[in-house]
Amino acid sequence: MTSTPETIPPALAQLREDFLELAESDRLQLLLELSYELPPLPERYEDHLELLERVEECQSPILAFAEVDDDGKVAYIAHAPAESPTTRGFASILAQGLQGVTAHEALAIPDTFPTSLGLGNVVSPLRLRGMSGMLTRAKRQIREQLDAS
Repeated sequence: MTSTPETIPPALAQLREDFLELAESDRLQLLLELSYELPPLPERYEDHLELLERVEECQSPILAFAEVDDDGKVAYIAHAPAESPTTRGFASILAQGLQGVTAHEALAIPDTFPTSLGLGNVVSPLRLRGMSGMLTRAKRQIREQLDAS
C-alpha cells in the first residue's frame, strides 16, 4: 500500500525520497550516515534514561520517547549505542522527521513508512521490525499524552 504524500510530514517525505533516489546498494550507506545525525539527548534526559522507553522490537538496546510539548509539537528523543549504527540511523530518521510536527501529523504517518524507504533488501526483516516498533511506540506515546491533556 502506498500512502499519499499528504500523510507524511515533509522532513520524513524528503528522507524517504533521498533513500529511493539512491541505488539499492547505496541506501545502507545513507542509513549509516544518518546514524551520526541522531541528536544528543536533551539535558533533562541525560541522567534520567528511565524516562525513555525500551524499544523491545529492536535487537539493539534503544531507549526512546516521543514528547508532545504544550503547543502540540512533537520531538522524538532517542538513545542508541554508537555500535548499533542501523538502529541509530532509524532513530535519527524519526528524530529528524518528527521534529516540530504536530501530534496529529505524527499520528497520521502510515505504519508502513519504515518499509517504504526501500531498505528491504539491504537490512534484515528484524531491523525493519525494529524501526516499525519505534514508530508504533512513538504513536502510542503521543496518543497517551493527548489523552492525558
